[in-house]
Amino acid sequence: MNHGHQTLALLLFSAFVATTLAITTWVSRNRHGSAEEFYVGGRLFSPMENGFAIAGDYMSAASFLGISGLIALFGYDGMLYSVGFLVAWLLVLFLVAELVRNCGRFTLADVIAARMRERPVRIAAGTSSVTVSVLYLVAQMVGAGSLVGLLLGGSSGAAQTWTVIGVGALMVIYVTLGGMRATTWIQIVKAVLLMAGALTLSVLVLVRFQGDFNQLLTTAADRSGHGKDFLAPGLKYGGNWTARLDFISLGLALVLGTAGLPHILSRFYTVPTARAARRSVVWAIGLIGSFYLMTIVLGFGAAAILGSDRVRASNAAGNTAVPLLSLDLGGGDGSAGGTVLFAVVAAIAFATILAVVAGITLASSASVAHDLYASLRSRSKRAKQYSEVAVARVAAGGIGVVAIALGLLARDLNVAFLVGLAFAVAASANLPVLLYSLFWRGFTTRGAVWSVYGGLVPAVLLVIVSPVVSGSPESLFPGADFQFFPLQNPGLLSIPLGFLAGWLGTVTSSEPPDEAKHAETEVRSLTGAGAA
Repeated sequence: MNHGHQTLALLLFSAFVATTLAITTWVSRNRHGSAEEFYVGGRLFSPMENGFAIAGDYMSAASFLGISGLIALFGYDGMLYSVGFLVAWLLVLFLVAELVRNCGRFTLADVIAARMRERPVRIAAGTSSVTVSVLYLVAQMVGAGSLVGLLLGGSSGAAQTWTVIGVGALMVIYVTLGGMRATTWIQIVKAVLLMAGALTLSVLVLVRFQGDFNQLLTTAADRSGHGKDFLAPGLKYGGNWTARLDFISLGLALVLGTAGLPHILSRFYTVPTARAARRSVVWAIGLIGSFYLMTIVLGFGAAAILGSDRVRASNAAGNTAVPLLSLDLGGGDGSAGGTVLFAVVAAIAFATILAVVAGITLASSASVAHDLYASLRSRSKRAKQYSEVAVARVAAGGIGVVAIALGLLARDLNVAFLVGLAFAVAASANLPVLLYSLFWRGFTTRGAVWSVYGGLVPAVLLVIVSPVVSGSPESLFPGADFQFFPLQNPGLLSIPLGFLAGWLGTVTSSEPPDEAKHAETEVRSLTGAGAA
């Protein structure tokens, strides 16, 4: 990359960082230090504002960089991510959004603890939420490292390392100073920028092919090196039965995982009513659906205009397909148009990463403070009575350090693939206990705890003994081999185990279910009576 790209992209990115830090500083001066203000912004956002913020939270580096890259490399099979991520929102809209808003205050554990013994349930749900959040954060860090490697003309290890550290530091500042209100406005700004950038690139791709989408697909197939196979199922997930099962596993994880993501669930608490929560999901579906249609155009556009080999040569996982495409659409390397477009896209991708990591860090620090710390404090009277908000701020720093370390370790993996793992853990550990708590009258505390750990532990263990960590050249540890689970995504096995463990824990429990509390929760979830 020439010096012009670097300078302009860094200037634009610096402008975004300065703007977001200004928002954070302004919000931190105009807030009072209550838990409600810090966790959910005082529940003052409108459905449209929250819809944009949800979209900003959800359309991550995995969506913008990872999915487009996978489509550029694998064609039809790469589109599974776009379809899975979008279809998941129908489950959220019909089953989760309104009920969660009525039953909880700040976190997923609030919904479950409403009718269970609080301490064991909060510890289990808090542990699960932090695990999912850290996995998701790692994907964003990897995206940031890939982008800067490209920006600085190659894959400079030192540059990637410092970028991951810088993104981690910024996310901690956003969360500790501004809480939910600053995070929400950063996500709204980012959603507008991302939609504008994706729309501009999609229009330019279609203009290049005179608006003929069929010609775009044909050219992409020709330049992919795979011919017609590029446009048919099976290029990535069709080689054998293991690959096909991986395909099903990934699809299950993507469709079921969204409803269990802590940073998405926490967004439903930032609006004043359940009706507003439902309307904000409708806004989000419109924005997210439009965006994923554009990622399909961008992915096939990258294959048609650049060729799959060039995408793979720049980044083996395909994470840099969109920035490279923008450079070509603007006029090529060295042209003024290419420099400007590349710089704008790189800055938007950076903005995407920062906004998403802020949302995830806030949700996970809320779980640490509101669920884990509060539960442990209630047991030990000797524990110092720090305020929850102070603990959440410290937790944000600790989570930032863990995410930075793992982000540096996993920097050669595809970001969309990494997010798929986070979705699998969310679908295995969080979704079963959430659905059982809302809809099963006989559900007990033991069932809730078993459901969380029965999904969480197998999901994490199966990832550790899968080809993701060892046993192949693309693994985290290519030199080691302790792989015996053949699938890359554990969802096919771990999601049913989460549901089974919840059922087994309930039917073997000696504690009778609390009918009165269930009736109260049911009325609250359906009517909003007594909701916070």
